[in-house]
Amino acid sequence: MSTRYTPREMLEKLISFNTVSDRSNLDLIAFVEDYLSGYGIASVRVPDETGTKASLHARIGPARDGGVVLSGHTDVVPVAGQNWSRDPFSAWVLEGKLYGRGSADMKGFAATVLAKVPDFIAADLGRPIHIALSYDEEVGCFGAPPLVRDMLAKGPRPEFVIVGEPTNMKIVTAHKGIAVFKTTVRGHPAHSSQLHRGVSAISAAAKLICWLDARTAENKANADPDCAFEPPYTTLHSGVIKGGEAHNITAEHCEFTTDFRLLPGDSKQSWLDRYKAFIDTEVLPGMLAISGECAISVTELAYVPGLSEEVDGPAETEVRGLTGDNARHVVVYATEGGIFQEHGLSTVVCGPGSIDQAHQADEFIELVELERCAAFLDRLMKRLS
Repeated sequence: MSTRYTPREMLEKLISFNTVSDRSNLDLIAFVEDYLSGYGIASVRVPDETGTKASLHARIGPARDGGVVLSGHTDVVPVAGQNWSRDPFSAWVLEGKLYGRGSADMKGFAATVLAKVPDFIAADLGRPIHIALSYDEEVGCFGAPPLVRDMLAKGPRPEFVIVGEPTNMKIVTAHKGIAVFKTTVRGHPAHSSQLHRGVSAISAAAKLICWLDARTAENKANADPDCAFEPPYTTLHSGVIKGGEAHNITAEHCEFTTDFRLLPGDSKQSWLDRYKAFIDTEVLPGMLAISGECAISVTELAYVPGLSEEVDGPAETEVRGLTGDNARHVVVYATEGGIFQEHGLSTVVCGPGSIDQAHQADEFIELVELERCAAFLDRLMKRLS
C-alpha cells in the first residue's frame, strides 16, 4: 500500500522534482507509477523519441466508455534569472500560501488529483476516472498529442476532459490557439556603398514583419465588439530577430520568430498561406532579380489549437454543475485543452490557483485553493459513482 498524502504533502513532493522543460521528467513519472502501483493501479508510459521524457495515463474504475480525464502537465518553466526568496524546488508555506516552482502552474492540480486516488478507488465508480500527465507543455504542448492518441487507442473512450490549469476553480470554456514560426531570410552580401549590388536580408525581414504587424492592425480594426477575448482578435507578433555581420555589409542572413495567437476557429493554415503568398509575390521576386542565391523559408516550430466553446457540451454541463459557476470565462493563453478537443473529446479548463502566479519568482498557490479543488473532486467522484 502506498503512503497516503494530503494534497499539500503531494504538492510538496511533486515540487521537489526539478522538471524544468529542458530536463527529464522521468523521476517524477517513476514516482507516480510507484505511487499508483501501491494502490493496485496500472499506468501506461508514453515516452518521447529520446527516451528522456514521458507522459503517463492511468484509469481508475470500470473499463467502460464514459467518465472523465483529469489532465495536467508535469513540466515547469525555468527559474534562471529570477529572484527567488528560497530554493524553488523545496516548497515552503507562509501565511496560507505554498511556494515553489509549479505550485500554481500546474502541479497543484496534479497533486490534488493524486492525493485523491485512495478515495477514487474506494468509491463505487460507475464511470471511470482517467489521470493524464504530459511533458513539454510549456515549450509547445509536444507531449499531449501522443498521450491522447495512446489513451484513445488503448481505450476505453472517456466522455469529457478537465484540464487543471490555474483558473481559481472557475470554468474556462475557450482559449486562443498559438502557432509559432521561424522565418529565415538569405540575402546577398555587398559593400553598403554599393547597395544596388546586394540584397539585405534584414530589409527583407523588415518588410515581412511590417506585413504581419499590418495584419494585426487590420484584425483590430475589424474585431467583433461582442468577442469575449482580450484582445478580441487574432494577433501576429514577432518576438525574436537576429541577423547581419557589420554596418557596412548588406546582411546575408536574418531570422525572426513569430507567434500567431489565433481566435478559436481561426485557421493557422489560412494565415500561413497568406503570409507565404506575400513572400512569393511581393518580396522574393525583387531579391531574386539581384541574386539567384536569395531565399526565404518558413518553418513551423509549434502549434497548439484553440479551445472552442461547445454548445451544451458534456464537459461544460458537468463542471458547471460541480462548481456552480455559470459565468462565461475565456482566456488568451493556450492549454492542452484544444488538443483533447481536436480528438473529439468535450473539454473545459478548471483548476486551482491563479494564472497571475504562473512563471513568476516565488510562485505560490493559496492552500485554500487546494482545499477547493479537493472538494470539487469529491463532488466529481460522487457524480461518477
